[in-house]
Amino acid sequence: MKNAPTDQASVWSKTPFANLVRYEPSGRYFARIRVHGKLIRKTLKTKTLSVAKLRLGDLEKHERGVSAVHVAVEQGKLTFNDALKTYQAELKASPHLKPNAIRYRNETVNALLRTWAGLKEKDVRKISEAECKAWAAKFSGEYSATLYNNTVGTLRQVLAIAIKAGAIYHNPAQAVSKAKIRPKELRLPEPEQFAKFVTVVATGGARQSRDCASLVQFLAYGGFRKGEAANVTWNDCDFTKGEIVVRGDPVHGTKSGATRRVPMIPEMVELLKELELERDTDAPNQLVMGVHECQNAMDRAAKLVGMARITHHDLRHLFATRCIESGVDIPTVSRWLGHKDGGALAMKVYGHLRDAHSASMAQKVTFAVLKKDAQKTDAEPSSPTNAKKETKPARKS
Repeated sequence: MKNAPTDQASVWSKTPFANLVRYEPSGRYFARIRVHGKLIRKTLKTKTLSVAKLRLGDLEKHERGVSAVHVAVEQGKLTFNDALKTYQAELKASPHLKPNAIRYRNETVNALLRTWAGLKEKDVRKISEAECKAWAAKFSGEYSATLYNNTVGTLRQVLAIAIKAGAIYHNPAQAVSKAKIRPKELRLPEPEQFAKFVTVVATGGARQSRDCASLVQFLAYGGFRKGEAANVTWNDCDFTKGEIVVRGDPVHGTKSGATRRVPMIPEMVELLKELELERDTDAPNQLVMGVHECQNAMDRAAKLVGMARITHHDLRHLFATRCIESGVDIPTVSRWLGHKDGGALAMKVYGHLRDAHSASMAQKVTFAVLKKDAQKTDAEPSSPTNAKKETKPARKS
């Protein structure tokens, strides 16, 4: 954010809120705050008062956090928690991060503090490479490679704030290597297995067993993420066009924040019609799903059916796999899933289908000449031109 123009009484106007002023020539709002005796004025990059008020609060927290870090350094001690507060303030104030990304980063902070005893109160100058490696060795053995890598990234970013403040010269967390993420092996149920799986979930005996089975089918028949399925309403189900609208809300809707339309396969239409009959009093804006998660029910059913454990996200993989096996091209499946990369991720994840399907498809590939083509070639008479060339005597030299 750039600093505001120099003071001119005629171009600045006050607002109903403290520390918030408006620059009349551009109509933009600026924060005007004093932190530890220093006057700071920065643009809030908006002409809307309500937005400016929200951004002002974030900016104030950020600036006071940065100032606190520098004061701590001047006093001879900067704890990890001091740097962490500034890091979290920067996260919240960042215009480039979506709410889900900020939430996930804070989850990595919690994981870091939970697994490194005493880190919060530790002086950053006393954090060594050896300590970072010791923590990483323990953490990597207990958590997934993805969470491990992201938590290492968070540790590095917090310590980078200490470097900017002049508390330390180099980042000890850079000595920690990130883990190689191996793609998950898909162990998905066959059609008969899946049918039994759904039946076992539905007859589990719990009060919401039927709703759990509906969620399992809804995820498998539409390829939705769990959070997306939780926010689909009856108004989003267009039976005329045969599609379901997945709303582009980055907090409660799609991951990318973009709205997409997923076509209803026949099984989806059948499922929704059954649910309509069961809930004939549902309002158009009412949620289609009665529950938003059912992992315990799925774990129980998988054991009883004798199949590998699957998660809510595996049902999204199941949808994509069945689509590709049914002949739908990968770029189309990618659009249905909401990917924005033209099918690159889908090709990476689903490029190798199950062995049984690959083997059956391989039997259709042949280099042999088809019988009807061979018969046509044998029966085809020589053309007059060819015949003429065969009987014409050689020209004498």
